[in-house]
Amino acid sequence: MTAPSEDTAGDVNDTTDTDDTTDADGSEDTNDWDTTAYDGSHSFVYEYGSDVVELLDPQPDERILDLGCGTGHLTDRIADACAEVVGIDQSAEMIETAREAHPDRQFVRADARDFDAEEPFDAVFSNAALHWIHEQDDVIDAVAEALEPGGRFVAELGGTGNVGSIVGAIQAELDARGYEPPTEPWYFPTVGEHATRLEDHGFEVRYARLFDRPTELEEGENGLAAWIEMFGDRLLGPVPESERGAVVSAVEDRLREDLYDDGTWTADYRRLRFVAVLE
Repeated sequence: MTAPSEDTAGDVNDTTDTDDTTDADGSEDTNDWDTTAYDGSHSFVYEYGSDVVELLDPQPDERILDLGCGTGHLTDRIADACAEVVGIDQSAEMIETAREAHPDRQFVRADARDFDAEEPFDAVFSNAALHWIHEQDDVIDAVAEALEPGGRFVAELGGTGNVGSIVGAIQAELDARGYEPPTEPWYFPTVGEHATRLEDHGFEVRYARLFDRPTELEEGENGLAAWIEMFGDRLLGPVPESERGAVVSAVEDRLREDLYDDGTWTADYRRLRFVAVLE
């Protein structure tokens, strides 16, 4: 399948507003994704997603939607199983990079909370995307609308306590400097919380697991700072640019004993993985 040149394709219609500057959680979008860094020093995001593709177990001739596809590498792996797959993402930068990297695959810029599937899918897949969206009921509604009856929703997202040490250190440093720490930008649910949401929208949860996944960060001594710049920048919201370097250095000092060893930072990831079937 050839990727479309426009933001509207035959399987999923673009529901984004090109002038919209809000993120999926409704907050002001301050995160222009650096897709080169995302695919480089932060490639663990999609590399760990290979296990979720195995859980999906895509079959020949299935129609699968990759929700929050990022730069498209897992979309491509799903398509290798001979499945018909469409990747969607709200980020224009991500979709542009995905189309360049995988020109034979189909990618559409669309909002996970409100997208239109012209034909139903057999499965919806998502890796490391759902936790960016607080409006989970809207997402689950959209997924249910996109699935065939009996279709499956297979995903991994951050779970309760994910990067808790990093978040706690940043909040403590901001508080010590007299800043009000901003609201966390993520949705990190418990198993019970997310399973209940899925059941409330007509899904039967067949599998759900919360687990620790300590994740080594690349870039050596600079690994934690690079992670904060890529994923945790909003946690520094009230801090002026001129002070952010000092804040990050102080956060590193707070975490060094627990998260830094032999030249490598390790982020305290916790993941929630699930399989749910639309009844």
